[in-house]
Amino acid sequence: MIKLTQLNGHSIVVNSDLIEFVEQTPDTLVSLTTGKKIMVRESDEEIVRLTAEYRRLCRMAKMPGTTH
Repeated sequence: MIKLTQLNGHSIVVNSDLIEFVEQTPDTLVSLTTGKKIMVRESDEEIVRLTAEYRRLCRMAKMPGTTH
């Protein structure tokens, strides 16, 4: 899950596994596999970074001997 900010300033948490694609139009449009579309303040690069960080943390949590 990644935390994003809608254009109205409200924070939302998105299941990053459901992100189908992200467009910069100039605002950022996140399209989900469910068909829902969300406009957010974060850039497409920031969403990629947040998603990669979340997945890295998930992998670390599954590794034996890690403390999370």
